Amino acid sequence: MTLVPIKETKPKAGHPTPNAEQGAHQMHGDHTTHDANGMAMPQHAEHEMKMQSSVNVADPMSRESSGTAWVPDSTPMYGRMWMFGDDMLMVHGGIFPRYTNVSTRRGDDRIDAPNWIMGMFSHSLGENTQLGFRAMMSLDALTEGGRGYPLLLQSGESWHDQPLHDRQHPHDLFDELSISLSQKFTDDLSAYLYFGYPGEPALGPPTFMHRLSAMDDPDAPISHHWQDSTHVTFGVATAGVQWRNVKVEGSVFSGREPNENRYDFERPRFDSYSGRISWNPSADLALQVSHGYIESPEGLEPNVNRHRTSASLIYNRTLGPGSNWATSFVWGQNDDTHEGKTESILIETNYQRERDTVYARWERVEKSGRELVLAPTDLNEIFPVNAVSIGYVRDLSRGNNIDIGLGGQFTIDFWPNELDRYYSDGPGYGFEVFLRIRPSRLDHGEQHSGEMK
Repeated sequence: MTLVPIKETKPKAGHPTPNAEQGAHQMHGDHTTHDANGMAMPQHAEHEMKMQSSVNVADPMSRESSGTAWVPDSTPMYGRMWMFGDDMLMVHGGIFPRYTNVSTRRGDDRIDAPNWIMGMFSHSLGENTQLGFRAMMSLDALTEGGRGYPLLLQSGESWHDQPLHDRQHPHDLFDELSISLSQKFTDDLSAYLYFGYPGEPALGPPTFMHRLSAMDDPDAPISHHWQDSTHVTFGVATAGVQWRNVKVEGSVFSGREPNENRYDFERPRFDSYSGRISWNPSADLALQVSHGYIESPEGLEPNVNRHRTSASLIYNRTLGPGSNWATSFVWGQNDDTHEGKTESILIETNYQRERDTVYARWERVEKSGRELVLAPTDLNEIFPVNAVSIGYVRDLSRGNNIDIGLGGQFTIDFWPNELDRYYSDGPGYGFEVFLRIRPSRLDHGEQHSGEMK
């Protein structure tokens, strides 16, 4: 994510500056004078900067997301940046102090605060070579407790050696500690190596908290363990090759999900693998397809292995200063030992206009009785479940380094009649009121000049 000055050369006599370059200077607000021959001479070229991803020196920073995944190039960035010579540090994150209440027999209510913080640092080793470092942390274990927060129809991981159900598990203290080395060979060709302990393999879409379409929603998707649950993996090695806006990458990683001790570092196994193809056909679109083999993901079921296939489309449209529309479509399929294939679909959208944001999410997931922790007679049955959420956030403080928004969300859950004896007669309802606290958006000037506010 290095900020690299764009070098300017004085045009030779008789060779005027190309129109494309003139247009770029106008977009970035450069002011020009003219020499005796009438040639354009930028006065403030030294202030024009190009921000690059910490993972790959050939990518714009706005494309960078969780692990090595991509979001659209037009995606706004929320964070704070500091320059140390040619090196750069960016920090971003979020916290949601809230009260949440979920109905039905398996519901709950509580006060909590889902949270995360991430730092990205880049160090230039030359004009076309870069080292990147990233660290992501969460205090969920303190703010959520070992069982996590109530989330109807959620499944995955365990607490006190019992499978969790209708709860979102807390994240580990360290969700990512990674290093990457990237090399740009030509204007079109580049490659990188990424190592994480923990880290995220090349599998699935960007993790939900790193998708702008989900950034204002305090809850994880109930399809999380069909799509992006490998984002905290203790031992990841990824190699990627990129040609223009197409990237092919592969990973070897540890298949086992984090255990109940959220403060430890677990043994790397490197027993699983994945591959992903990503394509950003335009500044507003990011597409990916991926497949992976995950060895023994659940500690309570060590003999169950998983094949996961995923595809996603992420669309982002900047509508003006302070206004943006982001939408994601995600499909994920798990093929588990003894259980077969189950699928998930998620659509989420986020529309921001100045201080007001409206967002929504719909998802449908096929979950087994084992996933939902039902009675023995229902363990092998597959149940399609649905969740629909809509929310609104009003920024109370905005653009002063920290944005503080007051929000509310309402969720409706649907399930087959066979599950009524576990959840009560459907549908289920949940609501929450919350504060959304995060760094302010980097405006156009900050993104191109590196100036801090």
